[in-house]
This record gives sequence, structure tokens and C-alpha cells, in this order.
Amino acid sequence: MTLADEIDALLPQTQCTRCGYDGCRPYSEAIASDDAQINQCPPGGSATIAALADLLRRPVLPLNPDNGVEGAALVAVIDETRCIGCVKCLPPCPVDAIIGARKQTHTVIEALCTGCELCIAPCPVDCISMVPRSDNSRDPTPDMNRARYHAHTTRLARRTEEQAALLAARKQAARSVAMPSLPTSAAATSTAAAATSAAAATSTAAATSAAAATSAAAAAAAATAPASVSAFTSAVANRAASEKTT
Repeated sequence: MTLADEIDALLPQTQCTRCGYDGCRPYSEAIASDDAQINQCPPGGSATIAALADLLRRPVLPLNPDNGVEGAALVAVIDETRCIGCVKCLPPCPVDAIIGARKQTHTVIEALCTGCELCIAPCPVDCISMVPRSDNSRDPTPDMNRARYHAHTTRLARRTEEQAALLAARKQAARSVAMPSLPTSAAATSTAAAATSAAAATSTAAATSAAAATSAAAAAAAATAPASVSAFTSAVANRAASEKTT
């Protein structure tokens, strides 16, 4: 067992994050590496501070007020007359102590609630409050809290992976529809070759027709040119004879 394991075993496992870390385990690792003090856990209070001081051979410190104050154990209670069933309080609960479904009334299982208060901020209608734990309900044990927290984080990680895989599959399907693969069969290749040959034949025929038309135009021009020159020469000669006679 590592030092961080020994420290983690002394923490209440409420996973409230009031210590300034994402949970009890990160806080225990910070203490083990001398990156955090032993007086940052309000739920554990003076008893946890004393136990940590004894384990680590450190002086006992008063609870750091920046992290909160020590008090009676509290649990969350949902006013079911105001709950709108938005399910926003479900993911933050580190031990899955809240049950409910979308558009259905939610409720808190008091025996499982660690009093972390993480469900209060996400509620859009402020229907969650913290009240003292009832006399007939005991605090859940640290081992129970740790096990339920592990199950909670494992389920969320699995759901995240499943959603990522589903999104990737949808994107791939969309790309396949937008960009169909080119035909590669022998029939498709033969069709493409035939189309190319037909296009070449059409081009050749067009070129031949254009050449014939050009030749005809040239011949017509050649036949017309001598007559025009002869007529011009005759007209000049007649005018010269007329001037000489005068």
C-alpha cells in the first residue's frame, strides 16, 4: 500500500471537492507529495486532520476556513413539487444518490447521500436544499462511498466512449453518402472505354467536315478572283482609250 493509499483510507470519501481537488483520491496524492496541507477537508473535520497528522507525523492544524467549516452532517433534499425533471442533478452526484428520469420527479436516497452539495448549483429551479441528516439515518461509510464513486466514474467514462463511437460512425456514414466510391467493375470500365471511343469518333468527323468546308470556301474564292481582276483591267483600258481620243 502506498502512502497515498493510506491517506485516502482516512478521508471520508464524500468527493465534495471542497479541498480544492477533484475528489478524495487526488487530494490524498497531493498530501503525499507535499503539495497540499492536511487541513483542507471540511467533511472530515478535526478528526480527519488528527488522523492525518498522526499518520504523517505532522503537527495538527485547524481546519482551513478557505475550504469551509466543520458542522453537522447534511443531506440533499429535493422539493418534488418544484422539480421539473431536467436530470441536471444526476451526473454531478458522485455516488448516484439521486434517482429520477427526464420529465419525472427526482428524489434523493438519504442513506447514500454524502452531503457533497454538488447537485445544488446545476438545478435551474433551485429546488434542492441541504438539511441535517435525520436521526434514523447514518452516514454512509467511506468504503461504501469509494465503491459507489468508482462505479459512477466508470459508468460516465463508458458512456462518453459510446457516444464518441456513435458520433464517429455517423460521420463516416455521412461521408460515404456524400462521396460515393468510383465504379471499378469490368462492366464499368468497358462502358467508360466505349464512351471515350465515341467521343473520339465524333471529334474526328467534326474535324473532317470543317476541313471540307474550308476547302470549298477556298475554291470559291479562287474561282471568283480572276473574274474580278479581268473586269478591273478592262475598265482601266477603256478609260485610257477614251482619254487618248479626247
